Amino acid sequence: MPAQMLPSTGQLLPSSDLMRRVHPEAPVPGPLDRTDLPPRPAGDPGLVDRFGRYAVDLRVSLTERCNLRCTYCMPAEGLPFAPDAALMSADEIARLVGLGAEHLGIRKVRFTGGEPLLRKDLVDVIARSAAAHPDLELSLTTNAIGLAGRAAALRAAGLHRLNVSLDTVDPDVFAEVTRRPFLDRVLEGIAAAADAGLGVKVNAVLMRGVNDHLASELLAWCLERGHELRFIEQMPLDPGHAWDASTMITAVQIREILSVDYELTPDEAPRNGAPAERYRVRSRADGQDLGTVGIIASITESFCADCTRTRLTADGHVRSCLFSDDEVDLLGPLRAGAADDVVLDRWRRAMWAKPRDHGDDSDGFVHPTRGMSAIGG
Repeated sequence: MPAQMLPSTGQLLPSSDLMRRVHPEAPVPGPLDRTDLPPRPAGDPGLVDRFGRYAVDLRVSLTERCNLRCTYCMPAEGLPFAPDAALMSADEIARLVGLGAEHLGIRKVRFTGGEPLLRKDLVDVIARSAAAHPDLELSLTTNAIGLAGRAAALRAAGLHRLNVSLDTVDPDVFAEVTRRPFLDRVLEGIAAAADAGLGVKVNAVLMRGVNDHLASELLAWCLERGHELRFIEQMPLDPGHAWDASTMITAVQIREILSVDYELTPDEAPRNGAPAERYRVRSRADGQDLGTVGIIASITESFCADCTRTRLTADGHVRSCLFSDDEVDLLGPLRAGAADDVVLDRWRRAMWAKPRDHGDDSDGFVHPTRGMSAIGG
């Protein structure tokens, strides 16, 4: 495993030791030699797990850094981030994306963070990934700050659509949630993305007593502009582990809040493993069909049985489940000169060990050690 330099000390460390220094609580990938698992089906090239699920949707984190400090994601003072030397380069990302598409059945790739727009080489990352396999559907999860000046270039590079994190269009509440007064920049970015021909979805987390009373206002804003809004149950992915299920606004409660102003009817389109349950939205005032809204009930109405996702952290580790602490290093072997077959074998074995649901194979619930900004969405 190649050595990496920790900028603050100049000391050379193996990549696993580097991650321990940057993320003292982060799990260090162990050997793929679990003896309690049944044998993986011989000859199956896909990312299949023990429960018959195939991962075809790849989430790739590009950075742990973010220019917001959302209260449910990151402390006000921020977090220690991995140095750039520990993160995948554009070439390394393209190689792994290409391997996934060519040999493992990956059909969709979503680039996440942290905030991926903080990568100066983001356009290059998109272009190289698009060139690695031109049939891939490429998307980006972003807070849209700085998007206004880059949307056209991202579209030209091969990006298809965006998921923008936006919990409110009220400037004061936005500043309270994100600890930053940047709502105007977000809205400018969304508008630029639409003008560039990028599809736009908006992701929102409702918090009790903070923005839950503004849910219908946000939905109206999205419907007027043709952006599909998706409400997400707040998940236990905060590094401070302050999440409390008793205060979380559930999918049932989200539907109740929206039903004051709108009539929601389950959408007849097949879900196909998508995390959001979609609803047709009609105005209670005049019965007009206004569009759709999605609700992602990650906690209370788990969709784990239909999960099709595999994840790469920004430092090149496979996470088979968002809520699991099990990780398998791909970047270390890749930098050490490993052949494609070696990398592919590690990826397949990592996914074979994927837990049944919510991070383990019991009825419990795992609160992962790493926060969302370190894992990638």
